[in-house]
Amino acid sequence: MKTIKGNIVDLHNETVFPGAVHIVEGVIAGIERERYWHDSYIIPGFVDAHVHIESSMLTPAEFARLAVVQGTVATVSDPHEIANVLGPDGVHYMMENGADVSFTFVFGAPSCVPASPFETSGAVIGADQTGELLGDARIGYLSEVMNFPGVIGGDREVLAKIELARRLGKPVDGHAPGLRGQKLRKYAAAGISTDHESFDIEEAREKISFGMKVQIREGSAARNLDALCPLIAEYPDHCMFCSDDKHPDDLVRGHINVLAARAVRAGMDVMKVLRCACLNPVLHYGLDVGLLRKGDAADMVVVNNLEELVVLKTLVRGKTVAENGETCLVHRPAAPMNVFRANPKRPADFLVRKRSALMRVIEVIEGQLITGGSLEAPIFEGDAAVCDASRDILKVTVVNRYADAPPAVGFIRGFGLKNGAIASSVAHDSHNIIAVGVSDEMICDAVNLVIEKKGGISLVSDETKTVLPLPVAGIMSDGDGWDVAVKYSRLNVLAKELGTTLRAPFMTLSFMALLVIPKLKLSDRGLFDGENFTFTDLFAE
Repeated sequence: MKTIKGNIVDLHNETVFPGAVHIVEGVIAGIERERYWHDSYIIPGFVDAHVHIESSMLTPAEFARLAVVQGTVATVSDPHEIANVLGPDGVHYMMENGADVSFTFVFGAPSCVPASPFETSGAVIGADQTGELLGDARIGYLSEVMNFPGVIGGDREVLAKIELARRLGKPVDGHAPGLRGQKLRKYAAAGISTDHESFDIEEAREKISFGMKVQIREGSAARNLDALCPLIAEYPDHCMFCSDDKHPDDLVRGHINVLAARAVRAGMDVMKVLRCACLNPVLHYGLDVGLLRKGDAADMVVVNNLEELVVLKTLVRGKTVAENGETCLVHRPAAPMNVFRANPKRPADFLVRKRSALMRVIEVIEGQLITGGSLEAPIFEGDAAVCDASRDILKVTVVNRYADAPPAVGFIRGFGLKNGAIASSVAHDSHNIIAVGVSDEMICDAVNLVIEKKGGISLVSDETKTVLPLPVAGIMSDGDGWDVAVKYSRLNVLAKELGTTLRAPFMTLSFMALLVIPKLKLSDRGLFDGENFTFTDLFAE
């Protein structure tokens, strides 16, 4: 028998008492009350209620090694990133890679592969394949239904996928940025149970009023905790925490534990905060995760106090998986699988011919996935529209990785680069190659570095050319997580030396191809108006 002592946090009864947790074969055999208070506290493990593991650029097994240090014992993981590259085979890869790790991964069946019909992906998952995935006992839910226009408009295939999940008693996750009123009511009534895309508290309150759970998101790009924090006091049973997308350098610094501590510092009651961080995801998704009760799996975290929530030890099934900031999980080599057919490009491939005096420019919004759009007068060299770094109007391109095709090129403001270019094959959700830079030559060099490695993130400048290879589906590394975090951090530093003031420039870049988030985005097929859900011309008439 193994015994862990501390002040025990009983979230079900909202009490704290000194005690000892007795563990036999990974299960809590008993909880004994004691007389004297301890210096540390025992709480249920943290759960990320919605995350794309692939966005950490780590395999599931490697993600777990880093996450347990932060007290995370489970994730509700949407594998639609790898599914857009490899289809159901990618989903199976994720499940198999994480199967033997002391961590609970619950994967969903991707509902929207591709995310839209306006981009080139590596796979298409129809209703039949979705049904096969949902029939797998390892699949816990239907992943975020991003095609909210399809739900509202009665698209047969979208509704069929939702009905398959509901028939099997599996929750359906939502994705409805900015959706309000009767359209939101209809979306929720279709069976959508959650949403993680609220960036306005009134929008989130309305979603809760229609019966949806709100996942308060704080990731590497989208950061909504400050705006939505009051919901924890108002609707503690209807909120969860999630990261959605977490790059490796951020994961090294913290995970759901940091969100919980920030909410407590903001004045939220710690019991309500921990309910959102630990309890609600387990109940909503029916996760096989212990909640610090007799007979439960011994999944728990020891923290220093209930204000800072500094993780001292993490246990999964009674096994110590992290202690004093160090992981106890070993690195496991991952077998790469991939599809990458793009050939090297030439600077002339990124040329934009003049067609009018005004062009549409994507406007980046720091800390958000939504973008703005403006009309600007480009500068021309001959008959070609070129970058204007003095006004922070740079070229952005998306290059099809699944076939050799001409790049799509647009213009963007908000990256602030004064020199060089950055590129990535992490480009939501189809994961073509996306790049931004100050010249066609620099952009071409950055894109070709990614093509050479068949996936990665790259940076070029007058002084340097560097790339972090991502050989697993072109979106994940097969290396050690801390090593990946260091290399990625170095690329971020170099990008900031080139002039960008964005907190996470590579993460921000990866969302400039996500068409289902308005307002203006770029796919490999052209500039896209996310409000009207249609392509739009780069040049205004």
